[in-house]
Amino acid sequence: MSPDGILFSRLLPHGPEVRIRRTSARDAARVTAVLEVDRRAGTPRASQGGMPPPLMESEGASEGDVLATLEPLARDDAAIARLLTERGLR
Repeated sequence: MSPDGILFSRLLPHGPEVRIRRTSARDAARVTAVLEVDRRAGTPRASQGGMPPPLMESEGASEGDVLATLEPLARDDAAIARLLTERGLR
């Protein structure tokens, strides 16, 4: 895991970054992570800090468990577009 809790990241074809970010503490009994899309990635606004709104959250016994739930969605452009639309972010 990276220092900022990123378990997975990739760039969408049009620029934003899809991430799975751990939100629970390293020593927590259960792992919680969120799927998010940072539309500021690669722009000057990215350095202003803050976190994008979560599109989905998962909890499991390990990082592998939450990745098994969230990573298929994070890799699917159509699923990301659908989640953004459902949450009024697109």
